[in-house]
Amino acid sequence: MAGDKYNHITDQELLEKFYADHNNEWLGILLQRYTLLLLGVCMKYLKNEEEAKDSVQQVFLKVIQELHKYKVEYFKSWLYMVAKNHCLMKLRDRQGKIPAELTEKITATPEEETDRQALLQNDHTLNLMEAGLKELNREQQQCVTLFYLEKKSYQEITEETGFSMLQVKSYIQNGKRNLKIWIERKLNEKADR
Repeated sequence: MAGDKYNHITDQELLEKFYADHNNEWLGILLQRYTLLLLGVCMKYLKNEEEAKDSVQQVFLKVIQELHKYKVEYFKSWLYMVAKNHCLMKLRDRQGKIPAELTEKITATPEEETDRQALLQNDHTLNLMEAGLKELNREQQQCVTLFYLEKKSYQEITEETGFSMLQVKSYIQNGKRNLKIWIERKLNEKADR
């Protein structure tokens, strides 16, 4: 596999190489790492293998176009959002094409409705987490993102940020607590409405 010799290069380094010379080969290596993740995301939403495979290709094209225009900080979480939004648009289009009289006759089974509610709840929670991250102070935001979204170790975060090990642990712990408090507050505000 062509990507194997680049395993030691982080996503961030590949992105930086791409931004430096705009060579799509760097994006190819990066996207190859996430093909299965994307397929999983698309399958989760679309429940159709062929459509999911097509969607992965469409997401790849969109990613290549977008990265030529914008600088992305956290590739994996950004890629997930691009794929999720693509699938939600496809589902919206799909629903739009079904005649109204058919949709009125089709009722979801309790299991399907529960799945749909769970998906909507997960989406809502992910959106809340994304918004909540922005509410944290810069140090907490950076450490929480590196630790949970980029799966970096305390040591890697220490090396990348220049913070001491103690600071990193503290920022992650406090950031996680503050994020949880913020999300719970938002969920309670929604429930009160």
